[in-house]
Amino acid sequence: MRIGVIGATGTIGSQVVAEALDRGHLVQAFSRDASLVKSNERRDGVNWASVDVLDPASIAAALPGLDVLISGFQPGNAAHDIADTLRRSIADPTVYATAARALLKALESHPRTRLIVIGGAGSLEVEPGVVRADSDELLHATLDHVGLPREYAAAVRGHRDALNVLRTSNRLWTYFSPAEDIAPGERTGRFRIGSDQPVVDANGRSRISVEDAAVALIDEAELPRFVQRRFTIGY
Repeated sequence: MRIGVIGATGTIGSQVVAEALDRGHLVQAFSRDASLVKSNERRDGVNWASVDVLDPASIAAALPGLDVLISGFQPGNAAHDIADTLRRSIADPTVYATAARALLKALESHPRTRLIVIGGAGSLEVEPGVVRADSDELLHATLDHVGLPREYAAAVRGHRDALNVLRTSNRLWTYFSPAEDIAPGERTGRFRIGSDQPVVDANGRSRISVEDAAVALIDEAELPRFVQRRFTIGY
């Protein structure tokens, strides 16, 4: 397959690139400015190009030949400067929905290309009908727990809004909500899959490694199970 990855230098995006390559796929990696990609981030078998994820025309120009486009867009490169990403996310939380609209608009000219958007966990239902992003109390408690400023609640809701944008579309989209606790770790290839509720372990934790998130994303690229739906994973 030919798989495109937006945000290919990011924490999750770089692992998605590695997982796709290891499985023998051809990868088109996208960054805001491909000329700035460092030599240690480049890998054999990966073509790099610049794309503006907020510009439908820029995205559409990148789509020919792609079977799947995976978007790990973040306003800033969290892999290199998480503080900058947090600042940008808080400053303009509407950017996630804007990106979702641009991606869907671009797909109008390439309706057979599948889109997988890497989003957030805040839009998952903590119990039937109760979404964490809709509750200040629940959201602030989670942000406190993971060590993020409460102001980041705006960005969490921005991710939720992007999902709602996708849900209005008949394009071949999939939304991926990672576990609430996601960090670099081990590639086990063993996890459980859910849809709209977090997958929790025996201790009630929703957690996954970045490496296993990449496994799940390429699994979905290879064998789509959640077209026009959201899915999540956890141990």
